[in-house]
Order: sequence, then C-alpha cells, then structure tokens
Amino acid sequence: MKDIKILGFLCQWCAYQGADLAGTSRLTYPPEVRVIKVPCSGRVSSHMIFKAFQKGADAVFVAGCHPGDCHFKSGNIIAEKRIKVVKSILDTIGVEPIRLDFFFISASEGVRFKKVVEEFYAQIEKLGSLNLKNGK
Repeated sequence: MKDIKILGFLCQWCAYQGADLAGTSRLTYPPEVRVIKVPCSGRVSSHMIFKAFQKGADAVFVAGCHPGDCHFKSGNIIAEKRIKVVKSILDTIGVEPIRLDFFFISASEGVRFKKVVEEFYAQIEKLGSLNLKNGK
C-alpha cells in the first residue's frame, strides 16, 4: 500500500497561521499532509481541487477563516458552498466525497488544526489510496 497523500489549501490569514502556530508549538500531525497557502479559501477553484486529485492526492481539504472573520468578507462561505458542490460531483464520478472537506480554523487554533488534520487523515487512511482509472 502506498503512502496516503493529502493536500490542504489554507487561507493565509487564518488557517495557515493556525498551521504555523501548530508548528511553532511543536505539535505534530501526519507528514503526508502537505499545505498550500492561498490568499483566501474562496480563491480555491473546483479546477484546483480536481487537479489535485488528478495529480495524485488521495484527499484534499480547504481551510479558511471562521464565518464573519473573512478578510474578504465572504470568501470562506463561498468556499464552503463550493466544496459541497464538488463533493456531489465526486460522488457522481465514483470518488468518495469524504475525500474532500472544508474546515474553519482561526490563527489562534494551532491545537484545533492538529486535531482536524489528524482526524481527516485517519478517515482517509481507512479508505486507502485513491485509484483513478485515468489518472495523471
């Protein structure tokens, strides 16, 4: 069984800062989780998510500011809605929707970031690697 690969798109203002706090606090989470800092979770397009799966991610998550705290007013709410739509598309094409999720994480929530990532990883580990028939 190959290693699980999880990609997270993190809002630079909140979620990425929460991940940074987890790191500076020496909290560990699975090394199979890779993160990409984005200006706002609302900027993560469905194309980016599908591309991540196509390029070998076994799971993807997007994390943004809590409702009411978005630096761009409603980017986090847009992202949360987009994730719901993409999940339904994944289900239609035979990919378990649980392989995609959205989390609200603030800059002060390093412990929460660690917990959310570990729980998400555990769910994906149970599913195993994603095998796309026409991948890459």
